[in-house]
Amino acid sequence: MHRQVFGVVALLAAAQSPVLAQEAAAPPAAVEIPAAPAAPVMRQIVLPPNSEVVITPNDTLTTKGKQLKEGYKFRLSTVFDVMQDGYVVIPKGTVGEGTVTWMTNKGAFGKSGKMEVSFDWLELGGKRVSLTGNHRQEGEGNTGATVGTAVAVGVFSAFVTGRSATIANGQQLRGRTAEPLTFTVPDSAARVVAGTLVSAPVAASAAAAPVATPAS
Repeated sequence: MHRQVFGVVALLAAAQSPVLAQEAAAPPAAVEIPAAPAAPVMRQIVLPPNSEVVITPNDTLTTKGKQLKEGYKFRLSTVFDVMQDGYVVIPKGTVGEGTVTWMTNKGAFGKSGKMEVSFDWLELGGKRVSLTGNHRQEGEGNTGATVGTAVAVGVFSAFVTGRSATIANGQQLRGRTAEPLTFTVPDSAARVVAGTLVSAPVAASAAAAPVATPAS
């Protein structure tokens, strides 16, 4: 009886040993490592010099009072996005600076106030982008009416004054870029054909246009 039991155990051990040997020799399961995401394809676009930029002073400028003088610096902001090749290169609300270059106050005999301002620069990507252009503003005088009044009432016409020149916040003024500006943008339309990178043109669209990054 003991011999029969021993024989059965030996047969079972012999039957299991190849399976155990195979399990011991089997290599560990391969771990799939996800591929690193491909770096985005980048390209450069250039906003040419003399491109129009619509701007407005952040605060109202007026020749009334003594605050405004020649050389006075004022803050300004862009009113609209400036776009190139379907990308926003200068976003709406980009801030900058301008200068009051000349002014006169209103006076007697219907003399109106006048001032002239220049546009200096915009701050874009931590850099100052030079602008060109200026704007001259005059108050609404009453010179024509005063001449007739002077004939009728003489010296009393000296009390008729013109109006102060005012450039209000929200008034749209037009400056221009002084030099070409280079921006780096992702070429989302790029495709690979037979191992060669081919860039398809990017459709220009104002809707949800991506913002470009100034090139360093």
